[in-house]
Amino acid sequence: MKRGVLSLSLWLWLGCASLALAAEPTPSAMGSVVLELPTAEGNPRNTEGDLVTLRDGRLLLIYTRFTGGGSDHDTADLVSRVSADGGRTWSSRDAVVVANAGGLNVMSVSLLRLQDGRLALFYLEKNALTDCRPVVRFSSDEATTWSEPVEIIPDDEIGYYVLNNDRVIQLADGRLLAPLALHHRPDWEKPDWNGEVGVYFSDDSGATWKRSADWRRAHDPAGKRVAAQEPGLVERRDGSLLMYIRTSAGELYESVSTDRGAGWSAPRPMGVASPQSPATIERLPGGDAPLVMVWNDHAHLPVAQRKARTPLSLALSHDDGKTWSKPTVLEPDPAGWYCYTAMAFTEDALFLAYVAGEQSPGRHLSASRVRRIPLAALR
Repeated sequence: MKRGVLSLSLWLWLGCASLALAAEPTPSAMGSVVLELPTAEGNPRNTEGDLVTLRDGRLLLIYTRFTGGGSDHDTADLVSRVSADGGRTWSSRDAVVVANAGGLNVMSVSLLRLQDGRLALFYLEKNALTDCRPVVRFSSDEATTWSEPVEIIPDDEIGYYVLNNDRVIQLADGRLLAPLALHHRPDWEKPDWNGEVGVYFSDDSGATWKRSADWRRAHDPAGKRVAAQEPGLVERRDGSLLMYIRTSAGELYESVSTDRGAGWSAPRPMGVASPQSPATIERLPGGDAPLVMVWNDHAHLPVAQRKARTPLSLALSHDDGKTWSKPTVLEPDPAGWYCYTAMAFTEDALFLAYVAGEQSPGRHLSASRVRRIPLAALR
């Protein structure tokens, strides 16, 4: 099932976070694609979703279906598909979960099974370039109905915040954390697309939220500013929190919290080669299980050539992120565009929902797919 409690390791200093990667990626057919979400006339983009297991065993996918165009600000709804046979086949028609709202759209889904048994549905409600904020709805009847949205960010802290899909976590002690990148506020002269990262957290099961003390910008070792975007979180075994961050530096960066997300260290290189594209890291089922990372592995490329979001690769870490296994390539197409991966686990499989676009005009963020990987292949 969807994991609400994840585990993490100690702060990775540059030089300690070595990545054991192959010189060249090797194509692999690990798992199988079980659902394609192609585009169609009037539906130019299907992206940024998440999955969760329902109590009756069905798998629920909620993703963003764009109808007004293919950009991040075009009209979109949140829609669902369901599988009743362990993710091998899926319903053929979309069911609308949240219709387009706000001045622009709704998008970017995180689904989470809370410790109190409810389902939580997080997503962005976009009203303007100075007002894009995450909200959350709750369901006590297994996604049949949803509550009215709860605002995570109050009006006096309004801004353009990005919460990626499949990003909200719940700690072992119950705290909810939503990692965000802030890019604009009404009193700023212009947007800052390089961004600064932080979190909002809740200690009352999502009813109210507080802002972390530290919001961090990223700089390379020479002091030059780099992008800090689309952060994700994972809880280490010692209780510390690792924030992994998309950057423009040719690798992922990291920030660490030792106080349950209230404060954060300055971002620094993580030692994982990547284009300016988000990674996803979660823990396989089991108390002492390894971390699994899905990202665009560019270790075989010089920094200047780390541009395209391909291939899509998977690696494991048995030491809480200090080192990673030789990557397995899930999507090798050099003309493809793979990103915004969501993970969910059943008793016997890992499911990945991700963008599977093309490197052609207007097709980068277009179609998505779901892949099923037997857990036995990861152990």
